[in-house]
Amino acid sequence: MPETGGSSDEETQQVPLELNTNVAQSARVYDYWLGGKDNFPADQAVAEAIAEQVPTIRVQVREQRAFLGRTVRYLVGEAGIRQFLDIGTGIPSAGNVHNVAQELAPESRVLYVDNDPIVLAHARALRPGTPQGRVAYIQADLRQPETILGDPAVARTLDLARPVGLVLIGIMHHLRDEDDPRGIVATLVGALASGSYLVLSQTTPDFDPEAMRGLAAVSEQGGIANVPRTLADTQPFFTGLEMVEPGLVPILAWRPDPGLPKRDPHSVYVYGGIARKP
Repeated sequence: MPETGGSSDEETQQVPLELNTNVAQSARVYDYWLGGKDNFPADQAVAEAIAEQVPTIRVQVREQRAFLGRTVRYLVGEAGIRQFLDIGTGIPSAGNVHNVAQELAPESRVLYVDNDPIVLAHARALRPGTPQGRVAYIQADLRQPETILGDPAVARTLDLARPVGLVLIGIMHHLRDEDDPRGIVATLVGALASGSYLVLSQTTPDFDPEAMRGLAAVSEQGGIANVPRTLADTQPFFTGLEMVEPGLVPILAWRPDPGLPKRDPHSVYVYGGIARKP
């Protein structure tokens, strides 16, 4: 196991790509919807155009964050996972993976991956995790899984001979079919030990096809790939894995926190699930 401790400067001292604020970027669009301040006019324009197509988009993004929290709590509390690889992290906000995991198990280790240089800049400033655990960050693109797996920070932070929670939440719809998203997921899962878990979410046109067609169109016009997928097209991401109950379902229906009012699960246009690698 790599040496424990908080995140080190060595792991975050990468030269970031040029920050182009004139072009919308998905992490900054999400930041705008979540009420953050790390976004620019280009991001805001795309975010508002999408909101015209899906007026509940801010609620949907918040529910996806809530789904992240529930799944991480499950993996730590019930599945015993103590290592996480979170790809497509986004700009840090409340309830990051390491916040949730280390609250339950201070020794948890988390490696974050994102391709937006502003995310890396925030990662450097983010308060490190617990002394018992480890938090590290790399700037890389999900479309290059071998590059992610080969980064030295992986070996310093995670022990791939032991189970890992692979988190792909709010990222898969940014991969076009020609990017081979199934192959990317298979490559990442293939590098993990038996007993590892895949957490994945995917936007879908199944509940409101017209709204999602409009969302995808304006997102693409803004330069951000956006590919909603049906349930049938999302299920293959979990091929060869053992689904955790209740399976691949609308995220509002995935183990909702007790005591909350019941809501129409189809009001959030996202599927999500967890599966275990045998």
